[in-house]
Amino acid sequence: MSSPSVVAVSGNPRAGSRTLGAARAAAERLAALTSADPAAVEVVDLATLAGEVLAPAHPAADAALARVAAADVAVVATPVYKASYTGLLKAFLDLYGPDGLAGVVAVPLVVSGNPAHALAGEVHLRPVLVELGAVVPARTLTLTEAQLADLDPALDAWLARAAAPLRRALGLAPAAEPAASAEPAAALAGATR
Repeated sequence: MSSPSVVAVSGNPRAGSRTLGAARAAAERLAALTSADPAAVEVVDLATLAGEVLAPAHPAADAALARVAAADVAVVATPVYKASYTGLLKAFLDLYGPDGLAGVVAVPLVVSGNPAHALAGEVHLRPVLVELGAVVPARTLTLTEAQLADLDPALDAWLARAAAPLRRALGLAPAAEPAASAEPAAALAGATR
């Protein structure tokens, strides 16, 4: 099997945003999780398509829609706006027809200034992705602005819970468990005598 394709989508209306950086970092970690030789991550920065998304003709947005729909994994990222996701992301997702993301394993990612918005992805973004036919096997990756300076600890903690369901959804074998050392087992056996 070839390496699963992974796309990072940023719904932040500012081009090159920190949300885009977080989406790219998460997508790269997911690509590495799914393959020893991962394919390059594709990036869709909706801020660069904003002028076209609501226009009658939107060829660049259509190309982006096709890239996301063809991906094996899509990280769909948004800053939290008014306790939900951005209108730009909503307008983009509205361009899909029924089941437009059928078969795509989606990872909602939200960036908020306040941990109180931790459920925005679960309550608002996940249902839209599921309605479009995406498979969302893991909880939303929720990041606060304070975590953006050093994403690795937050990504590690999220992946500790999300890796197994994501691998199952992609039809991949479970990750190999590290071999247990014989010394702790021997020590435990001696302690029980």
